[in-house]
Amino acid sequence: MTASIHPSVDAGIQPGRPGFAGGRLRCHCKNEPVELVVDSQVAHNHACGCSKCWKPAGAVFSVVGVVPRDKVHVLAHGDKLGVVDAGATIQRHACQVCGVHLYGRIENTAHPFYGLDFIHTELSSDEGWEAPIFAAFVSSVIENGTPPSEMAGIRSRLMELGLPPYDCLSPALMDAISTHVAKSRGLS
Repeated sequence: MTASIHPSVDAGIQPGRPGFAGGRLRCHCKNEPVELVVDSQVAHNHACGCSKCWKPAGAVFSVVGVVPRDKVHVLAHGDKLGVVDAGATIQRHACQVCGVHLYGRIENTAHPFYGLDFIHTELSSDEGWEAPIFAAFVSSVIENGTPPSEMAGIRSRLMELGLPPYDCLSPALMDAISTHVAKSRGLS
């Protein structure tokens, strides 16, 4: 049996479109959906197995990428948004009616990813978003209820899809975090 990862990648990954400059995201409400405009292509798009990221029904992973925070604007029905967990590093702003996470924001100015917002491009009908390029926090799907016995199949399927599995972030992002920490300590 082939492991299901996420509806947007299970049938294969579609590449992004060169020159794509963003689009709109909408929650799942039939009436008066929360709507955002994102004036940027997403970067570091990835499948995420953490227990905090929003996943559509039946998905084992979320698909999430980052954009500059100043490129994310609420267009409609922002009054429906609320922060899911005020104590979390990433403040996930979700529709309080349908539960969909529209964007995540880091408010800690000392955090390596401050200035970036986390979005789910699957909430957009616009085509051209960068494709997911890796899978992060893969083992964390066990914390969400996936039996450990399924992990070999999940890792195999991620590799088939071209999403190298990590139990942290990709090497490039881990290097960015360590560079930020070194600079904050005056070491580079």
